[in-house]
Amino acid sequence: MPSLSSISGPTYVTSQLLVQQTAYKLSDKIFSYSPETFDLDVAVKEWAEANEKNVHGETTAVVPLQTRAGAGAFALGYIFSKDFDLAKRHVPQTLLAPSLSLRHLRSSLDQLALLYGVSSPFVAHVAAADYSAEKGLGADYATALQVAEDLGLALVSSSSAYEVQHMSLLATLLASVLPTLHIYDGIRTARESLRVVDAFGEAHIADIYANISKEAAALNKRLDTAGKVVELLKAFNNELGTSYAPFEYHGHEAPETVLVVFGSAEAQLAKQVASALAAEGKKVGTIVVRVYRPFVEEAFLEVLPASVRQIAVLGQVADAASVEDANVQSALYSDVLTAVSFTDKLSQAPEVVDVRYAVTDAHTPSSIASIFNKLTNKGDAEPVAFSLAAVEEAQQYVFWDLDNSSAVASASAVGKLLETEQSSNVYVHQTYDNLVQGGVVRTDIRVSQKSIEAPYPVESADVVFVGEEKLLKEIAIVKGVKAGGKLIVRLPNFKEDELEKRIPAAAQKEIQEKGLELYVLDSSSSPALEKEAGLLVDVAFLRVARADITKFDSLSADQTALTEAVNALDQSVRKVEVPAKWAEVENTVAPLVDSVKPNSFVAFQKEEEDETSSLENWQSAAKGFAFKEAYGTQNQLRPDLTVKTYTIKVKENRRLTPTDYDRNIFHIEFDLGDSGLTYNIGEALGIHADNDPEQVLQFIQAYGLNADDLVQVPSREDPAVLETRTVYQSLVQNVDILGKPPKRFFEALAQFATDEEEKKKLERLGSKEGADEFKRLTEEDTVTYVDVLDMFKSAHPDFNDLVRIVDPTKRREYSIASAQAVTPNSVTLMIVVVNWVDTKGRTRYGHATRYLSGLAPGSTITASVKPSVMKLPVKDTAPLIMAGLGTGLAPFRAFVQYRAMQKAQGKEIGSILLYLGSRHQREEYLYGEEWEAYLDAGVITLLGAAFSRDQPEKIYIQDRMRQTVNDIVKAYIKEEGSFYLCGPTWPVPDVTAVLEEAIAVEAQDSGRKVDPRKEIERLKEDGRYVLEVY
Repeated sequence: MPSLSSISGPTYVTSQLLVQQTAYKLSDKIFSYSPETFDLDVAVKEWAEANEKNVHGETTAVVPLQTRAGAGAFALGYIFSKDFDLAKRHVPQTLLAPSLSLRHLRSSLDQLALLYGVSSPFVAHVAAADYSAEKGLGADYATALQVAEDLGLALVSSSSAYEVQHMSLLATLLASVLPTLHIYDGIRTARESLRVVDAFGEAHIADIYANISKEAAALNKRLDTAGKVVELLKAFNNELGTSYAPFEYHGHEAPETVLVVFGSAEAQLAKQVASALAAEGKKVGTIVVRVYRPFVEEAFLEVLPASVRQIAVLGQVADAASVEDANVQSALYSDVLTAVSFTDKLSQAPEVVDVRYAVTDAHTPSSIASIFNKLTNKGDAEPVAFSLAAVEEAQQYVFWDLDNSSAVASASAVGKLLETEQSSNVYVHQTYDNLVQGGVVRTDIRVSQKSIEAPYPVESADVVFVGEEKLLKEIAIVKGVKAGGKLIVRLPNFKEDELEKRIPAAAQKEIQEKGLELYVLDSSSSPALEKEAGLLVDVAFLRVARADITKFDSLSADQTALTEAVNALDQSVRKVEVPAKWAEVENTVAPLVDSVKPNSFVAFQKEEEDETSSLENWQSAAKGFAFKEAYGTQNQLRPDLTVKTYTIKVKENRRLTPTDYDRNIFHIEFDLGDSGLTYNIGEALGIHADNDPEQVLQFIQAYGLNADDLVQVPSREDPAVLETRTVYQSLVQNVDILGKPPKRFFEALAQFATDEEEKKKLERLGSKEGADEFKRLTEEDTVTYVDVLDMFKSAHPDFNDLVRIVDPTKRREYSIASAQAVTPNSVTLMIVVVNWVDTKGRTRYGHATRYLSGLAPGSTITASVKPSVMKLPVKDTAPLIMAGLGTGLAPFRAFVQYRAMQKAQGKEIGSILLYLGSRHQREEYLYGEEWEAYLDAGVITLLGAAFSRDQPEKIYIQDRMRQTVNDIVKAYIKEEGSFYLCGPTWPVPDVTAVLEEAIAVEAQDSGRKVDPRKEIERLKEDGRYVLEVY
């Protein structure tokens, strides 16, 4: 973290750092409500620890606090304490917080506003940032606007890093008039590293604050609050030589359409797009709201061009449902409408419309241009593609990698090197999506000869680096490379004849169509650099992207390793010829996601704490059982599990597919007896499977253990609970010894290795440097814990330690294929056995499916129940439209069973449309006879079966749906049915597209105008579009 004195003049910073600098220099105390990973107070904490002085000659106190109910009471108590030093009454008190904390601070801010006449100046620097479990992180301004309006607070905004220092100062000065919120984008611009050429140093901040504070004290006392704010802003401009205003216009000199935008990051886009369109002769403009509260209507009307005929307000609301709700208005829209409606300064009252968007919606130049296009074409225009000329002139790069990659830091290292070019402005931003592939990092780098403002992801990169090839199968990475650009893919152990196998078909086609240059980086070609894979990526990227750069000294302090990396380039990096036939490749996979969603500010923390265990003999266990009260012993069924478990017996276990078929799909039914297990339709059964006893005994013998020794293990789920088992029982039921070891196991095992070479190799496998070899072992060789222990024989922890470093077994959950109202004493599952052949030719099996498939009638198992999103509609007459692939049919069997029972009871039931998909009818028509019987009985209305490989052309479930779209229109839309999809994720886009077509058909027939995508979102909110995919 830079020192306070180092922030001055041309320097690379983030908005967040500049906000903290201003807050620290001007405040008596800083009350911080920063969640741990938001880093809103990291700098001020370090400066306080180092006793850095503020402008008042003292060390600013930093008080970290938690965001919870009643948050803010501590700060309020300090400000109005009887012991408060009145000599500091003029010194600002500052709050640092994300917008998600404002709802918890509201009551304290309300009290502060009421007592402000006897309070210290108070300013809150608010990072617009909130989190949604479904949508991830979003820049939430709406909450701040609403709080400022409701409580009578001032609200000032920063739209970019270039002005955030100015606005932080202005907000602190405005606090002498009324409590002030200063809000800035907390998602992208706050965290993007860039060069600010005129950043204020400590002395400059002190001078500006002192000079304007004097003018603030001399303000005319008769002025109202708005008047004081306007006068203070004038004094601020005079001191800094700036031209800030409460409202700022950009665009055509005589516009007919004006877009009013709050001064957030979107404002930077809106003013650039409006100016570009105006230069083309389009009569459009933008008004940026810099000071939202107080809302000075006279200032707004002064900048509003007289030629305007239509005013659109880009207003943020909470979520997608609020966007669609006609009764919801954005806060900014209400103010603009009021200002326009009650003025006589306009000869003709313009139309005012509210263009709402959700907190998690991220704008780009194209989205802003599309809004203008739609407004000027009266709503009939299609979205348009639009780019900013200044941004397109910049060099743009994107790095994609997993967050645990050995080269994940390469993008930052390249950015730092590029920052050394005095004539360049370098912009670096990282996005973390911890829900894709266990954690993905996207890094955007822009390099420009002049300052640019581009608060959005790179859309057309000159060079893209992909550090993990499997990302190409999930994300449309190639879409983000400009035509004629360069794509670098890291492919360890690359062979020319494997190119088409390792580059997905969708990527192949687009690479050819765009005329991209394709480069392969094979880091394994240089074993000497295995520990410096990141360094090799650095120099390889620069060779492809910036061949003019020949000095790499700043990349590493280890010049020997750097020289080795440069020397290895010729054998590690190769440009490969893109086959012409790639243009003809057919893409049969589901559409990829365009990019990742930010849902964290840091990499996914995968480490977990391990518990300790103790190995004992039978006498120790006997004491526990004989003297239960003294030893706190309890008899429980699987005490290590936090969920309620039951013992049930296998009633039937039969294979549904032919024995000579390559997929073993089986039906297994359990007798509930007096277990007390109950379940609802659509729920899942959790199976607590045992490890294979034969393999466990083989391991016990090979490892030199005594199967009958007792081990006492604190439960992983509840450390307060101890369970006593034999070594054999523990390995069969508790310890995942036959499972896949995570990276931390190799790191932990290394501590027990006595052979130095084995120790080094284990340490490497547990580190980022060994990521490629770890991936090969776990994903290609599919090694188990037992395999690893056999590979590294000198690493031989005793059983106590072994139990500590090996994960516990976990339950597997399967959708229930029965309705308890129909079969009250049993529960049924339909399962496919997971098996594969590893690189050594051994047949491997999935833990739970192997266990279940081998259970004979009468066998007992431990099970639990898990709730599900799969629920029947409240109304029995509501139609069901169900799509199931393979074993995804399981919950729908329960649905149909229940509806059949209702029909037999004389109740009216809704229509049932069942679509099912598998490869072959003869082998995989799962429960086919049941479906046919239900169809004949009038329970199922329509049965659409798609067997993809029974004819020359592939027929999928979405094809059957499209063939019967009129039936879907009737059941889903007209009769308000519910749609369910269960199975793999790949058909989701295609199936959803059919539903959107059905919505469009019905809308056209009824003469309504409906956006199918938004309608799907509404149906999802209403519980009528339900997915359970894996």
